[in-house]
Amino acid sequence: MLRLFLLPFLLLLAGAVQAGPDAQESRLLKLMGTDELLDVMREEGMEHAAQLEEDYLEGDGGAVWRKVAADVYDPERLGGVFRDAFAGRLSEPALAASLEFFGTDLGQRVIALEISARSALRSPDIEAESASRVEDLRRDDGIRLDQIDRFVEINDLIESNVAGALNANFAFYRAMNEGGAFPYDLSESEMLGDVWSQEEEMRRETTDWIYSYLTLAYQPLGDDELERYIEFSATDAGQQLNRAIFEAFDVMYRDVSARLGKGLAGFIRSEKL
Repeated sequence: MLRLFLLPFLLLLAGAVQAGPDAQESRLLKLMGTDELLDVMREEGMEHAAQLEEDYLEGDGGAVWRKVAADVYDPERLGGVFRDAFAGRLSEPALAASLEFFGTDLGQRVIALEISARSALRSPDIEAESASRVEDLRRDDGIRLDQIDRFVEINDLIESNVAGALNANFAFYRAMNEGGAFPYDLSESEMLGDVWSQEEEMRRETTDWIYSYLTLAYQPLGDDELERYIEFSATDAGQQLNRAIFEAFDVMYRDVSARLGKGLAGFIRSEKL
């Protein structure tokens, strides 16, 4: 499954907006470390592409497949897709409040911690350590677990992530089907049925990963600092920003998934000839 965007907000669904971001939106995206995040996502994406090569091409995609994957995950291209989809989604008051929060020392510290944790969790050892820390928090049942629970609920992180993953997987599956990767054409209902059959496992994996990620990212924060972040997330501005980030990354991930599916289908089709 594709690993989804996990800054304070994750990912969900909408159509792309054609106009690019204005100066204030661009400033907000810079404050939120978008370029640094896209670099991490490219590294994750190339690892995902290598796994697809093993699963579908028996590891025989070679330099051609790596070039396809590199083009799909090019940070400049991804940044353009994301920024166009993000543009115009925030009201002026929400944009101003978001700029104010992420322009603070706490806002910048939160972003740095989130990006660092996202990168660190690519290590299986660190992911295992963080998962163990979550279990410790559950046994203690203290204030930090309560804060993380509320953060997850306020930002609808589980449902939004699962929905986004299903959208991305369907885009991949449909592109594979349209590209002639399967022995016969699948109907949309067949594809949807296969995608939805992944929902239970995806929800479990997503929940585990989200809690590991948030626990790792916010461990250096004091309880009062995390509480201020939760309070911002619950405001109208925080909720608008949450939706805007979800929607923009959904557009981007569906684009990525469709391009990967189309690329793989081309390899599979050529092998049949």
